[in-house]
Amino acid sequence: MKFIALFRGINVGGKNKLPMKDLIRVFAELGCVDVASYIQSGNIIFKAPADLARRVPTLVAKRIHGTMGMTVPIVLRSSKELEEVSRNNPFLKTAIDFTRLHVAFLADLPSSIQASSLDPNRSPPDRFVLRGREIYLSLPKGVAKTKLTNAYFDSKLATVSTLRNWNTVQKLIELSQ
Repeated sequence: MKFIALFRGINVGGKNKLPMKDLIRVFAELGCVDVASYIQSGNIIFKAPADLARRVPTLVAKRIHGTMGMTVPIVLRSSKELEEVSRNNPFLKTAIDFTRLHVAFLADLPSSIQASSLDPNRSPPDRFVLRGREIYLSLPKGVAKTKLTNAYFDSKLATVSTLRNWNTVQKLIELSQ
């Protein structure tokens, strides 16, 4: 089965430098096969039995912390889950500019109480829809100008999120098939 490990906050703005070749090696050492990376910001596609894949975020994060002293959140999705993300984007029918569409992948499923704490008017004209462990975002002003940030969602939903633009989501689906 194929999986995608989505790292948060590596190789962005010169911070948390983590070479992809090193990440690929770590995954292979854990028993993952057909390991590949996509762009430097931390997307690793790999095959592994489901029981190993579920442990990969914790195992890899511990290895990175132990060898480099960095704390790096990792969110995992199967290739099938990523395909569902693509089918469930509520903004596809109305989007004029796909470069303004993003998905925040959540590590955990938020409770209904946590979900209701999100403010739909936090950053107009930006919009979002929470579906399961994904937050679909339409950001007409761009990702750099929104108040719908990882920090906001993490604090309200008590989990870890990592954001990908729509083109990256589509490319990860293609690479994981």
